[in-house]
Amino acid sequence: MQHDRALARVDLSAVRHNAALLKERLGQGRVLCAIVKADGYGHGATWCARAAVAGGAAWLGVATAGEAVELRRHGFTERLLVMGALNNEELDVTFEEELDIVVWRRPFLEMVAEKAERLEREARVHVKLDTGMGRLGTRDADDAIELVELTDAAAALSFTGLMTHFATADEEDSEFFDEQLRRFRPVAERVKRIFPRCLVHAANSAAVLRSPDAHFDMARCGIALYGLDPFHDDAVARGLRPALTLESYVADVKALRAGDSVGYGRTWTAPGETSIAVVPIGYGDGYRRALSNNADVIVNGRRHPVVGTISMDNVTVELGPDTQVSVGDRVTLIGEDGDERVRAEELAQRIGTINYEIACGIAPRVRRLYHRAPEMEEQ
Repeated sequence: MQHDRALARVDLSAVRHNAALLKERLGQGRVLCAIVKADGYGHGATWCARAAVAGGAAWLGVATAGEAVELRRHGFTERLLVMGALNNEELDVTFEEELDIVVWRRPFLEMVAEKAERLEREARVHVKLDTGMGRLGTRDADDAIELVELTDAAAALSFTGLMTHFATADEEDSEFFDEQLRRFRPVAERVKRIFPRCLVHAANSAAVLRSPDAHFDMARCGIALYGLDPFHDDAVARGLRPALTLESYVADVKALRAGDSVGYGRTWTAPGETSIAVVPIGYGDGYRRALSNNADVIVNGRRHPVVGTISMDNVTVELGPDTQVSVGDRVTLIGEDGDERVRAEELAQRIGTINYEIACGIAPRVRRLYHRAPEMEEQ
């Protein structure tokens, strides 16, 4: 039987479902921008973008100009928002591909205006106010208003949106989320009075699910789109459907005696007679080394512990002394098998990180297999 040593299955019906759920939560008249940066959080940007659009997303968001180019090359004509910083070369790309860009400093805005005039192109500009994230964006509300006015006054620029980003939307008891809203709302209301057709946007996935007060005109949703919980708990309980399953197979089954060890450093020794499965996937595929002796996988519908140090290309799993597991059996490292489920959130909690990093860390050498949504069959 032919097996993939490492396979990531991506359920595009789940992505479409999650986009539709987020769009419904936003309500009538509000726009969903599907964030597909970092290759769709490791799921595959172009496939997931197509599923998100089928689910109601009207905009797509990325971090870099290169990511936007890749989407354009695959035929996407939706509005594309590049949220990251741009150098001079990347700025040229934004004009070629008709991308929306973000500004927060006057010198950069002036460079955009000069380049737009010289190229006889229009630049669509979103002004970013830093209300507490502490990264990109101007912290001064008056500066933000001035940038809006300068954008509107420039013949080759089109003021399109005002935005901010939440630092603690995923912390449900955080008061700082409300503080950021208090800082942003008066600026947004002032800008809306002058430019009623501009898009005000602030909400990420967590903010959409947390509070309608943060919805404004558009929301930029990433993690929930892929069925991962923005609150780092259980996405299924929120009506989301995880899109990703990470699989391998049993390459060998070995009997061990008490005291036998497996893996580098002999970090685990058999307490008695038992068996292990050797699974040909490892940290070279993105299954984190920190999960050594610290995770479960599912084989034939049953959980089994990862034992020994995870190596670049192999994981060892204890099966017990009387196992029915055979070479060739499927191993689920993330996903469901029977009544058991291993969530990305579970793995993240075990090693002190977040589900974003678990998904984004799946390496390119892991083959992706896409299961299409029915409405995508003719695309």
